[in-house]
Amino acid sequence: MKVIANLPYYITTPILMHLIEAPVTFDDITVMMQKEVADRLTAAPSSKDYGSLTIGVQQRMNVEVAFTVSRTAFVPAPNVDSAIVNLTKRTTPLVEISDQAAFDRLVKGSFAARRKTLWNNLTNLFGKDDATKAKLTSALDAVQVTPSARAETLSIPQFAALAEALKANGL
Repeated sequence: MKVIANLPYYITTPILMHLIEAPVTFDDITVMMQKEVADRLTAAPSSKDYGSLTIGVQQRMNVEVAFTVSRTAFVPAPNVDSAIVNLTKRTTPLVEISDQAAFDRLVKGSFAARRKTLWNNLTNLFGKDDATKAKLTSALDAVQVTPSARAETLSIPQFAALAEALKANGL
C-alpha cells in the first residue's frame, strides 16, 4: 500500500506523524510539502533544521527529497517553495529502543526550549529536586553527554542511549 498526497502545509506534521505511526504499514509515502519541512525531515545533527520531527521520522523511515518545486510553478504563487519527499519504512528502526513512548517524550522534551541547554530542558521535563538531578547527572555521564550540550547536537543513537540510561536510573 502506498500513500501519494499533497499535504496541506499548515497541518503537514500531524498528518505525516499519523501516517508513520498508523497501525497500517505503508510500503511507501510520497508527499508534497513545504520545502522547509522537507529540510527538517532530512536534517543532520548540529544543523538549524534538526529537531524532534527529524528524529521522530528518521528513527522509523528512510527519507529522501526527490525534487523541489518552485513557488512559481503554482498560480497563484505561494510564499514558499515545495518539495516532493519519499519516505519508506525502515525494515528495522534506525536504533532499537525498548520504550518508544519514553524515547519520544525525551526527544520532544529535549527540544521544548530550543535555545536552552539539554540540562535545562531535562530538568523541566523530569524535575528539579536533588534526587532527580543526581539521576540526570548519572544518565548523562553514562552516555558521555555534557549537561551544557544542546539537544540539536545529539544524534539519534545518542538520544536512544540517553533514553536507556534515564530508564536505568529510574526516570
